[in-house]
Amino acid sequence: VMTWVVSGRSDAALRAQAGRLAGFVEQRSELTVADVARSLVETRSALEHRAVVLVADRDAAVGVLRSVAEGVPSAGVVSGVVSGEPGRVVFVFPGQGSQWLGMGAGLWESSPVFRERLQECDAALSSLVDWSVTEVVRGLPTAASLDDVVVVQASLWAVMVSLAAVWRSVGIEPGAVIGHSQGEIAAAVVAGGLSVEDGARVVVLRARAIAQSLSGHGGMVSVAAGAERVRELIAGWGERISIASVNGPSSTVVSGEPDALDDLMAACESAGIRARRIAVDYASHSPQVESIREQVTDALADVEPRTAHVPFYSTVTGSLIDTSGLDAGYWVTNLRQEVRFDATVRELLADGFGYFVECSPHPVLT
Repeated sequence: VMTWVVSGRSDAALRAQAGRLAGFVEQRSELTVADVARSLVETRSALEHRAVVLVADRDAAVGVLRSVAEGVPSAGVVSGVVSGEPGRVVFVFPGQGSQWLGMGAGLWESSPVFRERLQECDAALSSLVDWSVTEVVRGLPTAASLDDVVVVQASLWAVMVSLAAVWRSVGIEPGAVIGHSQGEIAAAVVAGGLSVEDGARVVVLRARAIAQSLSGHGGMVSVAAGAERVRELIAGWGERISIASVNGPSSTVVSGEPDALDDLMAACESAGIRARRIAVDYASHSPQVESIREQVTDALADVEPRTAHVPFYSTVTGSLIDTSGLDAGYWVTNLRQEVRFDATVRELLADGFGYFVECSPHPVLT
């Protein structure tokens, strides 16, 4: 399936353009679907009123264009109007949860940009792990298991960095980046605050510490309620349950001890509040992280952050920061402290950003 892009200064102009294009294509049987798709993008301006026709073959495309010309809704077209000045674009990088075996197989085959960037990430990881991220992304039978936290986090990091490269290759440049929990590692690399090699070290060595010392001792639960309501709910458990992240006005994640989380789930059910377990067996963003603080700090002592060329909005501080401060201490705090995603998104909105592109194999933050 390809896309034919049609536009005009007004709705009437858009419909007229669609009619002219339908007639033009009907009269010239020598034109291929790809010829028309390329010409419409490369030789015509994108005006305010737009329609994108999903093209399976010439005859079907002409039929959809006729529908656009007549103002009749059709399943084969997406239309809209660009209003006002476009807002600046933010690249968004989520934490764990969007992974799946073979999550980049299609892009590996179709996108040289994705493949090249992924190979760069794979090379950076190769000195740290004994498996290949390209095998995970392609879903090969020999791929490492996504049941391993190191495989999950390193693979997601590589895919997110590579997806950002694909967006850039088609002209979408980020005016800022934001990451959620481990997503900040990908955000830092894409912004230019960490090299690919340092990004690989942060994600692997930190995840390895989680696997060795935290796995099996905790869990996380997503609660469909605001942070203040959730704080009231968990007050009785003390440090056994903590707020892990504030994602939005009615979306909060907690982490803590497994039996305490079981009790919380029962309390939520009694209160009529929707809650669900997250598929992890450790408690990020909780006091349990203190047990690996020294280990992670020592492992990442040689990381050399630098000032990024793209603004980096930190979900640790809730604000814009200089990425030269993304040292070992920052990456421990990133794992230990509550994720201020909601507050940081609000800061971006206040600073005039209007479009958020989630660079992820599955939309979990959108």
